[in-house]
Amino acid sequence: MSADSIRAKAEFILKMLTNIQTIIIRHNGIVAALTDEIEARPAILMAWLQIGETLNKIDIDVLARFDLEIDAKGSYDVRNFIAHDYMGVDLGLVEMITRNHLPILSEKISRMLSEFSGK
Repeated sequence: MSADSIRAKAEFILKMLTNIQTIIIRHNGIVAALTDEIEARPAILMAWLQIGETLNKIDIDVLARFDLEIDAKGSYDVRNFIAHDYMGVDLGLVEMITRNHLPILSEKISRMLSEFSGK
């Protein structure tokens, strides 16, 4: 996998993570955002789906280098959970994942992007 491909994937993942954070801020919290069935909830779920899909496309050796193997597996599981059971998505689980894992994932992906951007 080329450095350009890894960089593009990391940039996309960070954009999705930032989008989730922006939505939460605009709604004054994660609970209010997930309550908004018209815009915020679908946007957050789609962002998590895209994060899982994109992480799944990064080579395992690159993920290991940034301690992202478990994050990638978990993100892909969340992606499957959202994609295949949309009507039954447990919003409490989405809230917990967003609260607890978004900051950690953002930091790890930022490190990856920094290394592959040469910054």
